[in-house]
Amino acid sequence: MQSSVNFSSPLLYLFILVQMHLYTGLFITAHDAMHGTIAPNRMVNNVVGQACTLFYASFWYPKLYTKHHQHHNHVHSDEDPDYHDGSFVSWYVRFIRNYLAWWQIVVMAVVFNVLKIWIPQTNLILFWVVPSLLSTLQLFYFGTYLPHKGEHDNKHQSRSQKRNHIVAFVTCYFFGYHYEHHDAPWVPWWKLWKVKN
Repeated sequence: MQSSVNFSSPLLYLFILVQMHLYTGLFITAHDAMHGTIAPNRMVNNVVGQACTLFYASFWYPKLYTKHHQHHNHVHSDEDPDYHDGSFVSWYVRFIRNYLAWWQIVVMAVVFNVLKIWIPQTNLILFWVVPSLLSTLQLFYFGTYLPHKGEHDNKHQSRSQKRNHIVAFVTCYFFGYHYEHHDAPWVPWWKLWKVKN
């Protein structure tokens, strides 16, 4: 976060992508906490989940927990907070508006301005703001949009990407194996590749 930025260096863009992937992993960890797969103890799951959602974007874990289980219980219906029968852009905007609150934006703005005391603004934007925003696209595209768009002929109203564990990990920590996640939500992300047939 303190290094000088060189826009002509390919390493800069690699670091942004790595940071994006790590942000996605932070949210995936919170997601696993919602399913109780971090630890056998419910309180540990809740503490880890709350910490991850706060660090991700000041999300309130109990709200995400409720909405995520609503998604699992009413997948691909009007009661599913993650589903929208529209274009990619309209679905993404609805998805973000459904989860983002005004107070989160205020908290993030305050944190950003406090961090500027120690970290150059350019670095904050490139290694915090941009990767976190890109990770919302990564999570939405590979973990919601692709698996749930269109009609499905299965009980979970979802599809999975083709079997390629490297691509599945890089794109969204195996959540492209989405039918498998809905079929076995107690399986943590790092074991989903074993469920994929």
